[in-house]
Amino acid sequence: MTEMRMVFVTAPDQAVALDLIRTLLDERLIACGNMLPGMRSVYRWKDELCDEAEVQLVLKTTGDCWPALRDRIVAIHPYDCPEVLCIPVKAGHPEYLKWVSDQVMAVK
Repeated sequence: MTEMRMVFVTAPDQAVALDLIRTLLDERLIACGNMLPGMRSVYRWKDELCDEAEVQLVLKTTGDCWPALRDRIVAIHPYDCPEVLCIPVKAGHPEYLKWVSDQVMAVK
């Protein structure tokens, strides 16, 4: 079983977030995606201060699949420079970790 990863991605709204999750599930790049609406992001972009509503996505994948997942998110995301952060999972419920691994396609 490969190491599980949690990937954090922001989206501009729930419709985009749901489309991203469904696409990534259909392509077996993730086992699960959570949408956390109601987030507010304040940031600087191109020398302009921005204050936007966003949706935080938490995606579950494997270490083996991470590079393909990252590349696919960047390719289909509507932002010019999407947040795509990968955090290794060091421990968890063994049956859940196996389920994640079983759901994600093996990337060679």
